[in-house]
Order: sequence, then structure tokens, then C-alpha cells
Amino acid sequence: MGSHAVDRLVDAGHEVVAADSLLGGYQRNVNAGVRFEQCDLVDRAAAADLIDDVSPEIIFHYAADATEGRSQFTPLSAMDNNLVAYLNTLIPAVDRGLQKMVLVSSMSVYGAQEPPFVESMPRLPADVYAAMKASMEAATEHLAAVHEFDYTIFRPHNVYGERQNMADPYRNVVAIFINGLLRNRPIHIYGDGEQRRAYSYIGDVNPVIVDGGLSDLSNSQIFNVGSAESVTINELADLIRDIFFDGEPWPEGLEPKYLPDRPLEVKNAFCSHEAAERILGFKNVTTLRKGLESMVSWARDIGAQDPIYLSDSLELGRDRAPATWRDQLI
Repeated sequence: MGSHAVDRLVDAGHEVVAADSLLGGYQRNVNAGVRFEQCDLVDRAAAADLIDDVSPEIIFHYAADATEGRSQFTPLSAMDNNLVAYLNTLIPAVDRGLQKMVLVSSMSVYGAQEPPFVESMPRLPADVYAAMKASMEAATEHLAAVHEFDYTIFRPHNVYGERQNMADPYRNVVAIFINGLLRNRPIHIYGDGEQRRAYSYIGDVNPVIVDGGLSDLSNSQIFNVGSAESVTINELADLIRDIFFDGEPWPEGLEPKYLPDRPLEVKNAFCSHEAAERILGFKNVTTLRKGLESMVSWARDIGAQDPIYLSDSLELGRDRAPATWRDQLI
């Protein structure tokens, strides 16, 4: 997501410095027209040095360990790479005159409330990752009230598209399904597959976050951004199959395999985007089928990716982790 934002900022004529640890990203996604710093924001001194050197007027903060399902097994990583990394960036930036923070948060902060989620709902995080995101939002609001900088919080959901890390076996179900089929492996579905989500194409989400983040109309506000086209995991799998195999049934041996529910997974989660539409002119124009066709084409071009597992370094309860991780099924 960050690389797409950098491209749009560069195209608009802004001076951009991009920073990333590259722990879950790739140098190939970095725009050649920007200064790029490989920096792990978990390192407080390194983050402070970067901010001191750049003295940014506006920060778009995408950096995250956005592995919601895994966060129950890697809670320290969820804390360090979300809340700690964010505060390590925000605090020195505010101290050096930051004008605005654009925080890319997550729909996960709503927890298991009744969808569609609206921004006026309370934060009720249902897992460790969501708790970190909720804390990041609250810290932003509190510090802005005291230190008088502007901010906007965006809550995207289930974003997919070109440049996604297909080697990650813990998150981004669209990428996991596509990469599994590229590797001639069956896809795995947790529970009954009737979990409902709205998958959001990067080409729709990126413009509103960048343009809306730069706009004064968004100051001190929270916006849901993403698709309103909700589908079940089963429907998503069938649609990917239809695109991948030209409308044919599942090839023998590649039929979906069903596994027990993942711990703490919210059954139904999708949002209303009325505020972003009304205030920022957000438009979701890409159908799920069209977005998936674009991603499948891109994925075929870069080829299958070997999943990168952390099974030997899960911080808690490897025996309780989903079988897809323990047995490296993806």
C-alpha cells in the first residue's frame, strides 16, 4: 500500500522520502524517483535519526505487522511493529514540527460488532493486532489535542492488488489463494467458509487515502475506505477458481480443504463508506471480479512465491496455531 501511495505523491509533484524495513516488502516496489531509507522503526534511535534528518511536514504511516490472525501467537511482534514503531515515529516528528499525521489504521478496531461498521461505533478490538491499532488511534487523538498537530485516520479493509506480498502465509487471503494455485497447491479455508468480508482493490483505496490525507477536509476525522461488495470466503474462492481456470470446475486435487476456525476470527466484517464518499468524494469503481483479474495477471507475471513461515519463532502456543502454519500447508 505504501508503494502505491508514494507513486501518487510523486506524480502530484511532492517531495517524498520513503522508509521501510523491507521485512515484508520488496525493493522492486520502490519508486525510483524518491529517496528511500531502509529503516526499522522499531529501533527508537534509528527512527529518531530518520525523522531528525528529514523533518517531515506530513507523514503517511502505513508501517505495520498487519497479521491479525497471527497476532495471538506473536503478541510482542504485534506490539513492537505496530504501536511501538508508530510512537517511535510520531513522537520525534511532533517534536520537530510535524504538521499532519495520516495514520493508516484498520477495520479490525471495530471487533465483532454488527456490520456494516460506521465510524461512530466504539473501538472494541477482538484480538491483539486490533488492540494495537486501537491504541495507535487513541494515542494520535490524545497527542494531537495536547500538541496541536493535524491528523486523519483511515480504516481500510481487506486490501488486495498488485505488489502484495504473496510469500506471506499468515495474511491477505486473496494473495494466499492465488499463490497456492500458482504453486499447484489446494487452498485451505477456516471454518465453514461463510465468513463475510468486502475485499478492496488497491487502485480504489490508494487515491482517497493520499488525496484525502492531504486535504484539510479530513482533519481530525476517521474514515472507512474500501469496497461495499461483501462476499463469503467460499464465494471468493469460487471467483478466483473461475478466473484462474477459465470457468472450469476445480481441478482434481485442488478442491478447497476445510480446517477448524481460527482463534478469535470475527465472522462478518465490512464497512459503510458514506463519510468518505460525502466528504472526500471517495468512489469504489472496481468490481471484485475486475480487481481479481488484474491481480491474477500480475501474480502470473511475477510467478509463484515460496511462503516464508515463522513457525519456529512463534512467541506463544505453536501447538494451538492453525495447521496451515504448523504443517506449512500453504
